[in-house]
Amino acid sequence: MRHIMVLNAKGGCGKSTLATNIASYFANEGATVALADYDPQRSSLDWLDRRPENRPTIHAVAGFEGGLRHCPRNADFVVIDAPARSHGKELTDLVRHAETILVPVLPSTIDMQATTVFLDELRNVGKIDRKQAKFGLVANRVRDNTLIFDDLDEYLTKARAPYIAALREAQNYVRAYTRGLGIFELPEYLAWPDWDEWEPLTAWLRSKRSQP
Repeated sequence: MRHIMVLNAKGGCGKSTLATNIASYFANEGATVALADYDPQRSSLDWLDRRPENRPTIHAVAGFEGGLRHCPRNADFVVIDAPARSHGKELTDLVRHAETILVPVLPSTIDMQATTVFLDELRNVGKIDRKQAKFGLVANRVRDNTLIFDDLDEYLTKARAPYIAALREAQNYVRAYTRGLGIFELPEYLAWPDWDEWEPLTAWLRSKRSQP
């Protein structure tokens, strides 16, 4: 069973969007997938509530109520949507559940500053320090040819962590989320630019580079 966590202490950086799309990607690849929502706002579970019955099944786990105790034992992948403002013991406890961690970062000075502090704390978590879990960075909701994206791109390139992908700000994510779908479940003519942007991310998740 593989555990992939989407995590950043900064709120509003698109954790649920990443988590739901990762879950739907692996489900469409034929894997048995569980989506564990640790945020009481339950954005990922609300997405699952809207998911059409004719789409590949993704098992819902209310992580904020009972952790992973109700996770299906036959799951190939457990995608964990972590809550914001996770620090100290709560952060350490969350990281214990994951082998792979993705940290989404928005193109804003505030988000970059907050992420710098968070990454310093994350690196000091025992499981990360012992290299029993890997983490990577994702530029999220970016707009090409803007100065702030240039700043974010430079910031992530210089960070002491793998910079995996840059995902654009697009209405396709809103279209997919409101219908309980992932970006890969939208028509190709509509979503192919987003599929291209996701390719480095899905390739990294499938590779040994993302695993301890």
